[in-house]
Amino acid sequence: MVQENILFDDIRPGMRYQRVHTVKANDITLFGMIAGSRGEGDTLSVPALGAFPLFSSTTTNFFPGNGSILAGHELKSLGWIHDGDALTINLEVTEKHEVSKQVVVQVSCHNQLGDMIASGPITVVPPTVKRLNRFDEPPQLTLRQHHVFAHLRAEAAGLPPVPTAVVHPCDRESLLGALEAAREGLIEPILIGPEAKIRAVAAKEGFDLGNARIVDVPHSHAAAAKGVELCRNGEAGALMKGSLHTDEMMGAAMSSATGLRCGKRVSHVFVMDVPAYGRPLLVTDAAINIAPDLAAKVDITQNAINLAHTLGIPEPKVAILSAVETVYEKMPSTLDAALLCKMADRGQITGGILDGPLAFDNAISMQAAKAKKIVSPVAGQADILVVPDIESGNMLAKQMSYFAGADSAGIVLGARVPIILTSRADDAKARLASCAVMVLVAHAAALAKEVQ
Repeated sequence: MVQENILFDDIRPGMRYQRVHTVKANDITLFGMIAGSRGEGDTLSVPALGAFPLFSSTTTNFFPGNGSILAGHELKSLGWIHDGDALTINLEVTEKHEVSKQVVVQVSCHNQLGDMIASGPITVVPPTVKRLNRFDEPPQLTLRQHHVFAHLRAEAAGLPPVPTAVVHPCDRESLLGALEAAREGLIEPILIGPEAKIRAVAAKEGFDLGNARIVDVPHSHAAAAKGVELCRNGEAGALMKGSLHTDEMMGAAMSSATGLRCGKRVSHVFVMDVPAYGRPLLVTDAAINIAPDLAAKVDITQNAINLAHTLGIPEPKVAILSAVETVYEKMPSTLDAALLCKMADRGQITGGILDGPLAFDNAISMQAAKAKKIVSPVAGQADILVVPDIESGNMLAKQMSYFAGADSAGIVLGARVPIILTSRADDAKARLASCAVMVLVAHAAALAKEVQ
């Protein structure tokens, strides 16, 4: 769809434009944030003036279009908007002012019942240069809603802080993440690295190190070794990655002689808050196991299920991913998926509902699952995605972060202590969320030991 704008010189009083917009749940949330909302029976409704962004975007995108500038409005609410309403927006030019180069556009909005719910004038400065807007479909208002990590941080805030070995926090984000987690009462940071460098970062950024303990070591390799040592001797209850490569820290943590192995397969889980999904989504393994065999996938899956329990998901739905949803002998990932499901049937994997192979679309979309006639308790509503290998998992997680606006927390499970493993590109918000997940895991493990 190509929409050509209308220049000031070409606008005449009496010109009209009409657009129809179907209200979606995200619209209701956005409109409610602007004008307030209330429940009516089983539905949520908002005052019509909350849809001002919809009315104003109709002028700036369509009429007069690209290049228009809003100058003011006197819109009034005359009714309420509900999810699913079909709104007809009518615009008519009523005034044109040559000196100010402004026009007044009268707006009226009716719902599908013919009720007028909003009306009034909008003053617009029309464009003076011809431009095109190209839409595959008319633009929709969207609102990203993150809620998962706020809940997890609230849960973790009620627990004692965990002494945490923060390995080489020598850049802004890694040091800020540790200090903010300390301020929120999630961790007691033990900052391990070149002390001069840590203090220099703090001074440059204006961070208050407070009473944080600093363990001075010469470089990142020594910091990783020292952090693991503190976890082994009980001084720290968790390990947290700072500004060093993952293989540096995990090499020290996975050393057979001096590391943190405890007999189980170690695996990484991304806990993701995806605005478009509506529930926490766990992706594993996207950071540790490169090409896991069946035995490794058993532990990877069980680790993720155990984490889901800790996060308050009592019986997580686990989708074993592949490129297709049928078993195909030339695709090993489909064979592994089928075997994992049968192992769950036999009690070799416990605590979750497994299905696979499932392609990504029918794992998270009920519509896609129905289109492919997949009948499954997991399809379309997965809590956990078990990926075939590290490459697919890493790409999947990062696509959700960068394309779908997801927030993520990263944690390594199966070692003596939980390990907070984030990307060096992650901001302090992601590190804080990872700390909250770690606190819940650490306290759940401590509680389990007491029960034993």
